Amino acid sequence: MTGLDPDNWDALRALGHQMVDDMMNRLSTLRERPVWQPMPAALRERLHTGLPHAPTPPEELYARFRELVEPYSTGNVHPGFMGWVHGGGTAVGMLSELLVGGLNANCGGRDHAPIEVEREVIRWAAEMCGFPAETTGLLVTGSSMANMIAVITASRAVPDGLKMRTEGVRSRKLVGYAAATAHGCISRAFDLTGLGTDSLRVIPVDEHNRMVLPALEQAIARDRAAGLEPFMVIGTAGTVDTGAIDDLNTLADIAARENIWFHVDGAFGALAMLSDTLRPQLRGLERADSVAFDFHKWAQVQYDAGCILVRRPGAQVDAFAQSRAYLAREDRGLATNGPWYCDLGPDLSRGFRALKVWMTLGTYGADGMGDMIANCCAIARHLAARVEANPRLELLAPVTLNIVCFRIIAPVEDLDHFNGEVVKDLHESGIAAPSTTIINGHKAVRAAIVNHRTTNADVDRMLDALLELADRRLVAA
Repeated sequence: MTGLDPDNWDALRALGHQMVDDMMNRLSTLRERPVWQPMPAALRERLHTGLPHAPTPPEELYARFRELVEPYSTGNVHPGFMGWVHGGGTAVGMLSELLVGGLNANCGGRDHAPIEVEREVIRWAAEMCGFPAETTGLLVTGSSMANMIAVITASRAVPDGLKMRTEGVRSRKLVGYAAATAHGCISRAFDLTGLGTDSLRVIPVDEHNRMVLPALEQAIARDRAAGLEPFMVIGTAGTVDTGAIDDLNTLADIAARENIWFHVDGAFGALAMLSDTLRPQLRGLERADSVAFDFHKWAQVQYDAGCILVRRPGAQVDAFAQSRAYLAREDRGLATNGPWYCDLGPDLSRGFRALKVWMTLGTYGADGMGDMIANCCAIARHLAARVEANPRLELLAPVTLNIVCFRIIAPVEDLDHFNGEVVKDLHESGIAAPSTTIINGHKAVRAAIVNHRTTNADVDRMLDALLELADRRLVAA
């Protein structure tokens, strides 16, 4: 053995081929498998082996994976998975992860091809969002990190904002604005960046779950009168509960008039920009100062692959770049090719996330992705129509994109509890896996059609099973 390389490359190569074959077989037979199944306590316990001091053959570890891990994963690759907003991934994306592991590139910076792939992906993302060619950005773990980077960048972009890099936020009275339906990671970003959650003004929403814009304008005026510094307004393209889209174009007008940063959290909804039929709903996104979204949701890229775009050249560098002797940029050699990606965000060590985005979008094309996204929305409308046609069901929110929120109407004392229990029954059946949320005070069954494998037949099967399980509970009662 040389270092940690195997003594027998052929044996490891054979194991690798077996792994690829097994995963391809799994993906090609998903409909024959349960969406999800609970992991038995005895098997959980078998994973608790303690720190391995002695070596274990990879063949044995792979056998343990097949028995203990593979059957009990989240299930979001399955066409019956309709919970939360999880992408389904692709076989091409899976193979790209193999290539990434082989290169094991650190994409914090320096002069190597993986950096150029990421730059190309950022250019693709900018074009998709209608941003200019000089847009900066980077790939991160997900929209939680992307939104945090946006908050930090926006706070440093205020007059004399760069002083906060040394003096901290205590010297400023910055306040930002987001709708009540904004994702929780927005409030968390204000928390973790030291601005504090009290510095985020929560603006009410209308009956369509969109930010009430007069309330936003009134809040900004109140804060200015109180001597505070409004610095950022955050619109949402695809709220997590219902998929609603704020009036981004008018938000852009307000932000421009007030001279504050306009950010869009487009975690999954921004990808609708790829669809000719859906793009008009996002009018104004192209005017944002920054946009956060996830390739690992509607673009079906393997986890994890979030993205942050910043319109203003230099704003990210101003907010994040550091000068250290061990990170010196040279005029030639490997230590060239600035700016480095570690200058645009908090991470110095970064994986080669860009390859799976590059290969996935390259394989299917932006137009093909747009058609797939539009089809997800068509399936959601099919489900909504079935809900509205059935007197035992009630649609609880307008269907803007791909999320359908509804509930079962039944003669029970606690309808919220009943709906929640039926969804759990459905999970344990292995047939389908929607999630739940609260809409106007009611527990809702929430079906998000994100997986490219999902069809009308899959949502029909989900709904039929849900009603059958509800009947069983009513009979048992």
